[in-house]
Amino acid sequence: MLTRRKFLIASAVVITLPTSSFTNEPNIFARGGVAINGYDPVAYFTQSEPVKGNANHSVQWNGAIWHFATAANKDAFATNPNAYAPQYGGYCAYAVSKGATAKTEPDAWTVHNGKLYLNFDRNVRTIWRRDISDNISKADNNWPGVLG
Repeated sequence: MLTRRKFLIASAVVITLPTSSFTNEPNIFARGGVAINGYDPVAYFTQSEPVKGNANHSVQWNGAIWHFATAANKDAFATNPNAYAPQYGGYCAYAVSKGATAKTEPDAWTVHNGKLYLNFDRNVRTIWRRDISDNISKADNNWPGVLG
């Protein structure tokens, strides 16, 4: 259970993150040019867990390199990337709902209504999940304006 202290810490982290007025973020969260920390976005749907991708199975899409665990996952993504790519370019969905951008961690994820959402960490994901519909509405209104 998320304690009040953890909630306040997680909220402070998101609130103090730099906003787009101070940065010019790329459309996709990609460290070193690799999207979503090198994890396979298709696996969140097919295996219901984060699975590290392999550079041998990669696709370039929307300005980033995407890694996949299998050739089949690579092909599925290449056929319909919008079906598998995380919302808000893989930035923290909660941060975007607050008008900011933030990195994400592979184990802080949610598939909701057939879409993948990533979060800063699991504590922030807990906050995000308290009112997913409202958070999505806010994030949709802020995206892609938060990129600068």
